[in-house]
Amino acid sequence: MQTTTMRRLMAGAAFMLLPFCASAADLEVTHWWTSGGEAAAAQQLARIFEEQTDHHWVDGAIAGSGATARPIMVSRIIGGDPMGATQFNHGRQAQELVEAGLMQDLTEVAERDGWRESIMPVSLLDACTFEDKVYCAPVNIHSPQWMWISPAAFEAAGLEPATNWEELKAAAPKLREAGKLPLAVGLQGWQTGLLLYTLVAGIGGPEFYVQAFDAGDEDTLRGEKMAQIFTELAAAREMSAGGNISEWNMGTARIIEGQAAAQVMGDWAQGEFALAGKVAGTDYECHIGLGGAPVIATGGDAIYFPVNRDPAVTEAQMALAAVIMSDEAQIAFNAAKGSLPVRGNIDLAEVNECTRKGLETLKAGNTIPAIDLIISPDARGQIEDLTAEFFGSDLSPEDAQERLAEIILADK
Repeated sequence: MQTTTMRRLMAGAAFMLLPFCASAADLEVTHWWTSGGEAAAAQQLARIFEEQTDHHWVDGAIAGSGATARPIMVSRIIGGDPMGATQFNHGRQAQELVEAGLMQDLTEVAERDGWRESIMPVSLLDACTFEDKVYCAPVNIHSPQWMWISPAAFEAAGLEPATNWEELKAAAPKLREAGKLPLAVGLQGWQTGLLLYTLVAGIGGPEFYVQAFDAGDEDTLRGEKMAQIFTELAAAREMSAGGNISEWNMGTARIIEGQAAAQVMGDWAQGEFALAGKVAGTDYECHIGLGGAPVIATGGDAIYFPVNRDPAVTEAQMALAAVIMSDEAQIAFNAAKGSLPVRGNIDLAEVNECTRKGLETLKAGNTIPAIDLIISPDARGQIEDLTAEFFGSDLSPEDAQERLAEIILADK
């Protein structure tokens, strides 16, 4: 449903689309790809864009997480100072901007280049579609359902590396004795929220996850299985105590250094391992779904293009949309970032062990919808605030479970 603010924006957003002009343009691209691996991926995309077109990528990186960057991006767009292109996650983050007429229609490019035939799963393109028109270019598939393991930390404790959540919990006391942090968790709401979603999917299973977050089933939200999951979240709070970690890549660095045993984080962590010269299966290990039945969310990043009055910029926008979906860009960007390409027809014969696990899980159809596709941004923000409070206090699992139920039920 459109808000009053967005109705006003729609009234002021009736820009006249001018014909393309064959001249070079500087295209400012705002994003939050600022960790080492993420920045390397963005540089690959910028390089290919400038090599394949006459236009210039002006990097508009915003330090911090998406939660920090998105309000800045939205404020600029609705304030009449739009960038040329901007990152959002798949889902409902840009929905009101699209409804307000503030985003470019990419349908012509998408149909010309056969996006619907090549994007896998096609739900990624559907997430970019409003009233049968395409408004964003999917860049990658990233999934948060990964547990990264440091063999070195376990070796220091005289233990075999954990292969699942239960083995990690059992190893925690000896890891502490050896001076190793059992679980690296950054104390930011989006990270603690990510851990909750992963526990729900990994312990509850895909159907339970959908019933909880998509259907908003009250019995599921207030039932025994969810109570068990919040008990596990309390165990995670104990295993991560004393870590003093804020940014997610600080947690990944602890894994790389062998100072922490495990981290539950998205597949973008692979970019940090790659920059450090670490080899999957040797220097670090990875397990999908906390080591249980493998399942990944099919969320990811997409690039939207705000409406503007400059035909040269419009031409550059359409050119970047096409470049994003090219074989070269899909391979180079995702290899650097550690994520999966959105194109299902790309040969990735030389990917590493962890990326192969992700591709196999995706091709087997063992997927769940990304959280941004099934709850509102407001509900997600409330969940992140709740989990951050949980990790920073002695809030009981029972009280946290009830508050989660109230958030989701109010969202449906």
